[in-house]
Amino acid sequence: MTRSAQPKRNVKSQRPAYVLEEQIGFILRQVWQRHAAIFAREIGINLTPTQWAALAKLTETGPCSQNALGRLTAMDVATIKGVIDRLTARGLTETSPDPEDGRRLLVSLTRAGQQLAEKTAPNALAISNETLAPLDAKERETLVALLEKLR
Repeated sequence: MTRSAQPKRNVKSQRPAYVLEEQIGFILRQVWQRHAAIFAREIGINLTPTQWAALAKLTETGPCSQNALGRLTAMDVATIKGVIDRLTARGLTETSPDPEDGRRLLVSLTRAGQQLAEKTAPNALAISNETLAPLDAKERETLVALLEKLR
């Protein structure tokens, strides 16, 4: 059979069932990478997002146990320990015995940590605003509400 006499096959390409760029995890990772780049550029001090989260939460709650702080900031035990160790080494946090349970240590901000958190909070708000800048006010509200549902 000659080439022209062969029956034509449907050469229509099949769309894969899984397209990476359309998956929520991939999209969220790209959004996180964009946010992390904005954070690194705008935070104004040498802090990681997890270190900032710990400082910000301690500003809100006051002294609390390391485990509680980890839960409040969505960090596992090993991560929060490393974060607090690094912040303590920088003089931004300190630990002291819990007066209600001597086996537990409370983490608190030092005066320097409190001052840094207060000074850095406007930068952190600006970072959130820049991350959400492509969205109008209603879209921002909707996005946050939808993400809250997925949490």
